[in-house]
Amino acid sequence: MATSLVKWMIAALIFSFAQNNGVYSSNNHPFYVSVTEINHNAKDKTLEISCKMFTNDFEKALEKVFHTKADLTEPKDKNASDKMIFEYIQKHLQIKVDGKLQPLQFVGSENQAEATWSYFQVNNVPAVKRIDVMNNILYETFESEINIMHVSVMGNRKSLEVTNPNSNASFEW
Repeated sequence: MATSLVKWMIAALIFSFAQNNGVYSSNNHPFYVSVTEINHNAKDKTLEISCKMFTNDFEKALEKVFHTKADLTEPKDKNASDKMIFEYIQKHLQIKVDGKLQPLQFVGSENQAEATWSYFQVNNVPAVKRIDVMNNILYETFESEINIMHVSVMGNRKSLEVTNPNSNASFEW
């Protein structure tokens, strides 16, 4: 399923590029997608989590939720920007390990080209049998939002996608 989505996304980017006379603009893309990676680090007994979104989409969502200007590319106050990112993700990404809700710890964020990455960690996770994820990142801003999730445990990677308004996914080992 994720492979067909990637092919569709590439086709959509090419189409968008052609429609804009060869000029790609992130403000004008035909799809809305985020990618969340969750990796269980058995040695450190942690979950390592990263979320990647188009920066302009994430800024729109932050502005809508917090009613303030969001500049993730060149923030005037990086600490305030990171605080907004953490508060937003904390409300829109919930992870349960074996039925127990896990608190996210914010590690940081960074900007790469037109994407914003945010990083989180969950401590004291010695083993995993099941991970349940509620992921409604950007749903309040984009009706057609697609959230792709990749979860790795014991070297075994599983992927699912949820599309607005669906937000729940489960992974078992």
